[in-house]
Amino acid sequence: MRRDRRPDYPLVIVALLLSAFGIAMVYSAGQTDYPTAVANLWRQQLTWLVLGLAAAWITSRASSRVLDFLTVPAYAATCVVLLVLIFIGKGGLGASNNHSWLAIGGVKLGQPSEVAKLTVVLMLARVLSDRKEAPDALVDLWPSGLVVGVPWLLIMLQPDLGTGIVFAGIYFAMLFWRGVSWQLLTLLASPVISLVLAFNTGLWGAWFLLILALVLWYKPEVVEGVTVVIANLAFGVAAPLLWDKLNPYQQGRLKVFLDPSADPLRASYHVIQSQVAIGSGGWLGKGFTEGTQKRLAFLPAQHTDFIWSVVGEELGFIGVTLALGLFFVLFLRCTRVAARATDRYSSLVAFGLVSIWITHLIENVGMTLNLMPITGIPLPFFSYGGSFLLASWISVGMLVRLSAEGRGPADALVS
Repeated sequence: MRRDRRPDYPLVIVALLLSAFGIAMVYSAGQTDYPTAVANLWRQQLTWLVLGLAAAWITSRASSRVLDFLTVPAYAATCVVLLVLIFIGKGGLGASNNHSWLAIGGVKLGQPSEVAKLTVVLMLARVLSDRKEAPDALVDLWPSGLVVGVPWLLIMLQPDLGTGIVFAGIYFAMLFWRGVSWQLLTLLASPVISLVLAFNTGLWGAWFLLILALVLWYKPEVVEGVTVVIANLAFGVAAPLLWDKLNPYQQGRLKVFLDPSADPLRASYHVIQSQVAIGSGGWLGKGFTEGTQKRLAFLPAQHTDFIWSVVGEELGFIGVTLALGLFFVLFLRCTRVAARATDRYSSLVAFGLVSIWITHLIENVGMTLNLMPITGIPLPFFSYGGSFLLASWISVGMLVRLSAEGRGPADALVS
């Protein structure tokens, strides 16, 4: 059967535009009235982009059969590395209690969790594609849940909440793409939602009644229905107890999310400065490199976690719209690759890879606007950091190959 071996130029071009946009913003983030080491980080980011392009080219040479063959050993190796990191890992800047960085001789090499996202996508695609039919009961989800749960637990023990959220995003996105019903996905997620809403009795009560109604309407197996209801009750009751177990900085981040004015000089400082920066950008922004919140170093982590705030302040609504437009085109193109894939495994891999970027975008942009809690998660192709940029371009390489192997019209889904 004929294969279209031409590279997916639109996908590559959009990814290049996003990377160039990102490097420009990393450069701008370093242009402050008080010179810092951040001023030269754009050069390192450019070096990582070149390495990423090389990695993408190499990855694009590997067929889906090669990826399938490497899935199990890559996933196993990743889990071993994540386990070792709990004991020997190093913390990032401002996160000494975190153990997510691999270091040799005091030199930090990168965050293996970025590679773990890719191997989890591959392994989850393998497990879900082996089933002839989409899971239609909670008990059918245990193999896929185990695939995500093991590395997720190791990540949370580091601890790294931001990456843990990404793993959850990958899992639910790939279940959706495999054809799992929204009712089953809601029941699966309901205990965690109960945990979050338990801090407001009224909201939790409304949610619990909604879950009861869903269970009665959807009519899962009796044991599954009872388990879901009990789990929601248990998580709701456990919320206050878990709150006491959180570290003070974790409690502070949650308080900030609920009320940004609670502690404006400490816990709320980050998000307040971010909102001021984005809000002051207006339609056209203050000009490239001219953001006042950034130049005066009021904006924290402006080259990493809060680089979106720099975009909003300096380029305004027009710049933000342009960036989001590029992301939207990238996501549409990747979804097209998943829709045209020749088999379930390839289709799930493609959609799983784009779900990583979607989750990062939602969480990063959301936290700069206080629509999501602050978790220290980078913005794809924008935030400074070699590990994530390299992993992103490896993903591009895989998507280019899967696109070349694809067939059929853009709207033809693999059954």
